Amino acid sequence: MLHVLSETNSIASVFISELRDINIQKDSLRFRKNLERLGEIFAFEISKKLNYSSHEVTTPLGIATVFKHTDRMVLATILRAGLPLHQGLLNYFDNADNAFISSFRKHHKDGSFDIRLDYVTCPDLSDCVLIVADSMLATGRSIVSTLKELTKYGVPKTVHIVTAIAAREGIEHIERMLPNANIWVGALDEELTAKSYIVPGLGDAGDLSYGIKLQS
Repeated sequence: MLHVLSETNSIASVFISELRDINIQKDSLRFRKNLERLGEIFAFEISKKLNYSSHEVTTPLGIATVFKHTDRMVLATILRAGLPLHQGLLNYFDNADNAFISSFRKHHKDGSFDIRLDYVTCPDLSDCVLIVADSMLATGRSIVSTLKELTKYGVPKTVHIVTAIAAREGIEHIERMLPNANIWVGALDEELTAKSYIVPGLGDAGDLSYGIKLQS
């Protein structure tokens, strides 16, 4: 199921607009903070889909009935661009276990590319709610490769994929390959270039987050 935050007016649209803005992007701290804020909004929305049970807590004046989610959470992030988004999710799901995976494109002279996975650290995923975060979703191939690798550590009961900006082509690829996944997107763009860059997109989220300048 696909959920797009920008389809409903909210403060998320402000954060997305600043992420896209070429002038505001010059401030790496602000760029990371906006991704983190989006992560928090995604966490709030996802929390509505969890299972809950009632508990009693003692207040200074009596006993209150409260509700806590009962799902075991694992937050997985594709390094490095996914880290600010991951932090926003972790701010809300602060008791979650964490997984990290290094994924990158290996480009070829003919313009094609392969997805390479170099590093994985992951807890047991059996019967958990797994949230996989990456700042951009272009072709969707990195996410699919990542989830295929992560399932070596167990099969989660529910998968949520979280990204700030996605291309429709990538969403359609994930829907074909991972039909049971829940996809959460800040904004959905229609165009993907021949080199698999999202248009209008926002540029390279990893470089913008950590102040690394592209070589001309």
